[in-house]
Amino acid sequence: MRVAALLVLALTVGAIAVATSSAARSPLAALKGRTIVIDPGHNPGNASHPAEINRIVDAGTLKKACDTTGTATASGYSEARFTWELSARLADVLREAGARVVLTRSATRPSWGPCITERAAIGNRAHASVAISIHADGGPAGARGFHVIYPPSIPGLTDDIATASKALALDVRAAYRAGTGMPYATYIGAQGLSIRSDLGGLNLSNVPKVFLETGNMRNATDAALLQNAAFQKAAARAIATGLATFLSGR
Repeated sequence: MRVAALLVLALTVGAIAVATSSAARSPLAALKGRTIVIDPGHNPGNASHPAEINRIVDAGTLKKACDTTGTATASGYSEARFTWELSARLADVLREAGARVVLTRSATRPSWGPCITERAAIGNRAHASVAISIHADGGPAGARGFHVIYPPSIPGLTDDIATASKALALDVRAAYRAGTGMPYATYIGAQGLSIRSDLGGLNLSNVPKVFLETGNMRNATDAALLQNAAFQKAAARAIATGLATFLSGR
């Protein structure tokens, strides 16, 4: 009986060790306990609130509109709808991995915006480990692909997050391409990367942050993928993997 009990105990301890080791090797393990801000680009209600979204705000390096309506596919599937759908899927993956998720908007609330200044402020107030803004581009119809936007080092603005944001961009780029098969953008940036100093959502962030332009909504091939539920699920998993890779070193 004693030998049998010891054998059972040994097998149980071994199983726990294997399970713990497997959890440690999980590509999403680094997400547990982290606060992550997801910023779904634009808002379906923006078109109905031109006065509000056209209000000029300080984006750090320039003055610009509070927000925009975003783009859409030829069939009318809007960027604002897409960014929410993908962001909701991403939030589910992150929460399942143990992360605390903060979204800058829901599917319908607020009824417009928020302004680019507030989108950055939400991440700052949350003391997020990382933030990502989800978008889809409106490029030339004959061109395909995705790109990741990160800020340069701007004194007094992004100089404290620029290096980390670039590292985040590299990790998200690698994971997104591997997880979705989407090619690098052929019409903007270089090798799937773009550096911009005109985006208030990046300029005003105090936490590492990037914009992910997930594909070109004006291209028929990309548009079909972006509207596909299976692709969105793969994209959500890929983005989560990129975020986890970045956080694993921090």
